[in-house]
Parts: sequence; C-alpha cells; structure tokens
Amino acid sequence: MFSVGQKVSELAWMMRKTKCFWGTFAGRGSKWEKVAGENARMLPKATHEEKKQQEAKSRGKLKTMAGKLLKAMASGKEAAEEKAGGVEMAGNLLKMATCRKGAEGGVPAEEVICEFIEQGKFLEACDHIYNLEHSGDDKMGKSESLYKLLAERMWTVVGEALSGSGRTFLEPLQSVGESLKWEKQKEAEWLGRSQETGPVSTWSPNFWRKELEQQLIQYMAAQIPLLSSSAKANETALKQHLSQLETLFLPSLEHRSGVFEEAGLLSTYTYCCHASLSSHLATLTDSSHLSFSQCLLVYEWGLKMYKSGSETCLRSRQTPQNSLSFGVQCLLWIVLKTEEKLLAVAKKEVGKALKEAFDIGKPPCADGAVIQILTEKAEAAWHVSESLSEKVEAVCLEECLRFLESYENEVRNFLQLDGCPEICSGLWILENCCILRAVWCKLTYICSASTSQDVKVNGFLDRMEDEIMEHFLRTVASKVKGTLKEHFKKCESSFDHILESLKQSFLVFGKKKTDTYEQALVKAVNAIVIAEYVQALLTIARKLSSVQRRRIVSKMEEDHRMLQDIFKECLGPAAGHLKDPIGAILELIQASDSEGMKIALLPILKEFPDLRKEHLSAVLDIKVSLNREDRAALLDAFHDNCRESKPEVNLLFADIEIKPGKYGLCACLCC
Repeated sequence: MFSVGQKVSELAWMMRKTKCFWGTFAGRGSKWEKVAGENARMLPKATHEEKKQQEAKSRGKLKTMAGKLLKAMASGKEAAEEKAGGVEMAGNLLKMATCRKGAEGGVPAEEVICEFIEQGKFLEACDHIYNLEHSGDDKMGKSESLYKLLAERMWTVVGEALSGSGRTFLEPLQSVGESLKWEKQKEAEWLGRSQETGPVSTWSPNFWRKELEQQLIQYMAAQIPLLSSSAKANETALKQHLSQLETLFLPSLEHRSGVFEEAGLLSTYTYCCHASLSSHLATLTDSSHLSFSQCLLVYEWGLKMYKSGSETCLRSRQTPQNSLSFGVQCLLWIVLKTEEKLLAVAKKEVGKALKEAFDIGKPPCADGAVIQILTEKAEAAWHVSESLSEKVEAVCLEECLRFLESYENEVRNFLQLDGCPEICSGLWILENCCILRAVWCKLTYICSASTSQDVKVNGFLDRMEDEIMEHFLRTVASKVKGTLKEHFKKCESSFDHILESLKQSFLVFGKKKTDTYEQALVKAVNAIVIAEYVQALLTIARKLSSVQRRRIVSKMEEDHRMLQDIFKECLGPAAGHLKDPIGAILELIQASDSEGMKIALLPILKEFPDLRKEHLSAVLDIKVSLNREDRAALLDAFHDNCRESKPEVNLLFADIEIKPGKYGLCACLCC
C-alpha cells in the first residue's frame, strides 16, 4: 500500500508521461499525418476495421486492469478519494499506452503485464514486473501495485479451481505454482547477493505462499461439516460427525488434490489439509466439557486414519515408500496431541470422582465403586490400544497418589477443628482409610503399580489411620465421660444413646472392613468405655446415700447387659475374650456373705493385677450391708494375694485415681 503523497506523486507522474507522449505524437506534424493517411489508404477495408476492433478491445482490457490497479493501490480515506477518479485514471493510462505505442512503435510494459495477468500467464507477468522493478524507471512503486494485482488474480484462480472443475483452470493454476517457484528463486538470488534481509523481507511476493495457505485453509475450514456446541456433548452426534469427516470431507479434499499435484502445489495443498484437520480436531478436544469417552472417540478416529494408510490427500505422493509421508506424520502428530488431551481428561475425571467419593462429613462409598473409578478408563482405552491403556492406567495411579496426599492434609485440617466432632464423622474418615487400603491392595494386582508407589501409598494410609484412630478414640472417651458424670445420679442419661450410636456405626463399618481391623477398633472402644465407666462408678460411689447406692447396683446390671449385647453383636464370638470388670464387680458386691466375697475377689485380682487398695475400698462402699469386720477381712485378703499379681497383663485400674474422702479412703471409717 502507498501513502497519500506517494499516490498523488504517482498520478502526477502518469499525467506528465501522458502529456509527453501526446506531445511527441502531436509534434510529428503533417508529415506523420500524411504517412499515417497513406498507410490507412493502403490497407484493405476489412483489415482496417479488424485492427480498429482489436485496438478497442485492447483499450477496454487496459481500462479494466487500470481500474483493478487503482483498487489495489487504494485504502482507507485515500481509497474513497481515488475511486472517484478511477475512470479518469484508467483513461489516462489508456492514453499513455496509446501515446507510448505510437511514439515508440511497441506495446507499453503496463499493458503487457496486464495482458499476461488477464490471460493467466502469471510467470511471464512476474518476469515483466521484476524487470520493471529493477529498470530504474519505477520510482513511483508501480511494480508493488502490479504484484498485488497479480496476487489477487492468482488467488482468484485458486478459488475457482477449488469451487469449480479443477482441470478447467489447470494451466493458470500451473502458472501459480511456477510463480511461487519463481519467488523462491528470486529470494535465494537476492539473499545470495546481499547479507541485508530488509528489502527481501518486505518484498510483496515474499508473502504469496502465506497468502495462498490462508486461502486454502479458509476454503477447507468452510467444507468441514458443522457440529454445534451442544452436539459436542452428545457421543452419538460426535460419532456421526467423525464419520462425515471420513466419508465426505477427506474424500472431497482428495478429489481436488490431483489438479494441485499437476500444478506443482501438492505440498502446499497437503500442508493446508493437515492444518485445517488438526485445527478442527483440536477444537473438538479443547472443550472444557469434553468427557473421557468423547475424547477417546476422537483419539480412536485419528488412530484409525493413521493405521489405515489409505491414499488420501493426507498422504503425500512425493514421499519415498521407505519413509513416513508428511500426511502420516501429521496424523501421528494429531494422535499424540489427542492422547495428551485424553490423559489430561482422565486425570481430571479421576481426581474429581475420588474427591466426591471421599468427601469428609459424608458416608463412605463402596470399595468396588472406587476401583471402577480407577480402572474403567484403562479398560475402555484397552479396546482401542494396549499402549494407551497402560498410559491411562499410569495416569490414574498417579492421580490416586496425588489425591491421597491432598486427602491427608484435609484430614489433618479436620482433626484440628475446634470442638468435638461427631463420632460418626471420625468413623467415616477411618472407614475411608480402610476402603483406600483395600482398593490399593486390589489395584496392585490389577494395575502395574511400582514398588515405590506401593510404599508411598501405604505410608499415607498408615499415618492417616494412626492419626484418625487416636482422634476417634479421644472423641469416644470425651463423649462417654461427659454422659457418665450424671449417669449414676439420674434415672435417665444419654449413655445408652451413645452406645447405640456406636453399635450402629460399627455394624455398618463391619460390612465394609476386614474382621481383624474391625475387631481391633471395637476392642479399643470397649476398653475406653469400660475404663470410663469404672472410673465414674468408683468416683461417685462414696458420694451417694444408702438409697442411691442400692439403685446403683440395679443400674449396673442394666448397663452390663447392654454392654454385653452391643459388643457381642459387633464382635461375635470374639466378644467372649473381652475383660469384664463390671461383671466381676457385680459378682463381688452381690455375694451373700464375706466368704463368698473373698472367693469372688480372687479372680478379680488375677484378671486385674493393677487393682489397688483404694479401688477395692471404693467398690466395697457400694455394698451397703457390709460391716466393718467383713470389710477388714476382705482388705486383708487383698493384701495377702496382691503380691502374686502380674501388673503387665492388664492395666485397667492403673490410670483410675480415687480421691480420699473426708475421713480417709473408706467412707465407713474402718481404715
């Protein structure tokens, strides 16, 4: 494009030249008029008329081309101003050409170039414009405008070859190919003569190949079957669209590739096929809503095209048979890019599914559902490609590790919350850890998990289980201790509600976990409940009246039956091996006489060797009918037998502290 000053100067130059030519032609005088008249009389009438028609036709063509030249030169405001004078300028060019023709006896360069462009002889036009450009007479930059006019006509021919019958435009299309080769040759010559790249980088023909690629890609993109954004989420619609690409789009490009091959433009045509197809497939897979299965459809289609090796426009015919063609390489690139997107979608979906499955504060899901989350994508990919299945499997395992790391941090944040969370929340987290352990154990048999991955996962799970187990047991102890403060003073308390909640949670927990893990947890909870119960019992015993002490015995019997039923239901036969201090205490205080109490005391000392004198004294306070002599005899029996105990066997009473009463350890003042 030219600046306003440059265009005005060019118009002035053309007008001066026109005036000069007319002056020269008119200055010849009567001699030239006489010769012209004689020559005209000498020609036959038919020949004279034919020559006049040919000159009129030539003037019309030149006028048309001059108008196009002005159109190529004009832009913005200058274009609007010059458009009004286009006809006048065309007339001036025509007069100038007539003047030069008359003065020099030959055809002017501009008319010759325009004739070549109009006839589709683009290579000849290139040579003439180049000669004009380097003749020293192109001070007004006419060659640049002619280059633009030439390019416009070449792209028109390309468009006609794409839209209509290609072979009709074979010759001008071949001339387009020759012109592009000419441009490369001139560029190489230019660079060979000078180290400066400035002029060649701004040379108009230097952009022809890029402009041609843009024309071809725009045409090819317009031929791609439409697929609405809503249809992208529909697998059936996506399958149909890929089928249309295979049966309609690619064959149509192949159908037109022959004429471009004959024109020497096959490499450019093939490149544009690749670019348009790659861009379209990238658009299909770049959607944020694209699912793994939909992305797998695109991948499978690309892999099918790659493996088919069919002679389409995507397979270059100029490539040796022993090497990959450019088309096959492009398809391979498309497959690899789609594979990257596929793996990214798999990772995203697995991470999202795991987060939803192990949401803290919600009931856990079944381990089978988690395994399906981690394996279904690899199984789907296996039907397409075994190597792809292995990659998807690896991505899923890596995402599982990443999730475990984030889940561990989430669990720690949960444990640091103020207040005492619900028992069920802690148990749900513990269940999640158990599910993850079971899932990982199965995955190591299904998938190709490495030793380092196995060590890392087990490390995550061990830490989380230890932390949540400790937190869960502390929560149970806190809840139970709070309810037992008033349990022996009131007829009703929430102690039984807590036990029922634990039972229901354990029963659900037992359906999902291994017996070993469940039994260890339930036994630990049993030990906490029993310890807190005995602590509360011995603490409150000497603070109650005789009437309240009598009620304690019946309450202990009810609580003992409830505890036995709950833990037997949760543990089954294993419940028979649990320590039962409440039952032992009941047997001791319900014995009919002191001798029976001594007999009941011996198994207590054997089963609970950490029982101290203050513990026994608090237990004896519950028996209202016990006199001082019998109480002293029982304490002596304890003193005589406690030395044979083995404290390391059971430490139930070790952490139970009994504060001395107003008159010492014994409420009856006997000791």
